Amino acid sequence: MGSVAELSPATLTALIALVRKHTGIAMNERKSVLLERRLRPRMAALALASYQAYMDRVESDRSEVPHFIDLVTTNDTQFFRTPQIWDYVARQFLPRWQRSHPGQCLEIWSAAAASGEELYSAAMLCEEFKLQHGPLCYRILASDISQQMLDLAAAGRYSGRSVERLRAAYPALYARYLTADGADARVRDELKRNISFTRHNLLQPLRPARQFDLILLRNVLIYFDAEHQQAVIDCARPSMKPEARLILGESESIQRLASGFSFEAPMIYALRGSQP
Repeated sequence: MGSVAELSPATLTALIALVRKHTGIAMNERKSVLLERRLRPRMAALALASYQAYMDRVESDRSEVPHFIDLVTTNDTQFFRTPQIWDYVARQFLPRWQRSHPGQCLEIWSAAAASGEELYSAAMLCEEFKLQHGPLCYRILASDISQQMLDLAAAGRYSGRSVERLRAAYPALYARYLTADGADARVRDELKRNISFTRHNLLQPLRPARQFDLILLRNVLIYFDAEHQQAVIDCARPSMKPEARLILGESESIQRLASGFSFEAPMIYALRGSQP
């Protein structure tokens, strides 16, 4: 294939619209370099010489849509990102939930799981709680719009800064729940026992329908405009049990939306009218 044609302003506008159509993510013209860098290898693999030709392929071939979504979505996560959130889960949420739900199973949804560091952080805290306080039944559903990211999360194999940060900040957890695997580190199989994975677009209701005690919807709303933020919240709300908690990212807030949630603490929300 010859060189790829330049991404013209008109084609960039159409490409941004296509990203929004399939993901709900609101990009702007400043993302042109990022889009070019991510799409060019795929275009080369398909022997397509223009961005318009690739967009036509996405629109005409449903099997190309998952590849497109994998390329244009951003997946930035790390173990125990924003420590105060995890401190809240360990010291307040889990003890309170266990007291008020004897004999029940804790349901957690990592709703934008990316490569899995968040969901394994939650699993580690649940396992630590069991060590300190006795039996705890828990299940974690991990979802993401990108199948590629879900496959990485399910593999539970990490390297580089992600692992180094965990080893430096939480050496006991690293030693207990990860094992060296060549130059990488791998999540131990016992940490995966209560985790399931599903591909899911946050702009659609979860199917099959489930309800959760804790939903981690962190650092994803920032990629949506107000209209799609509202849609994400509207789709997530029915998946919450009456006393559930919703946890967002540090740069996110839903107080300006018609959300049906009340503010409990920074990044932490409850269904309006629920009791702590």
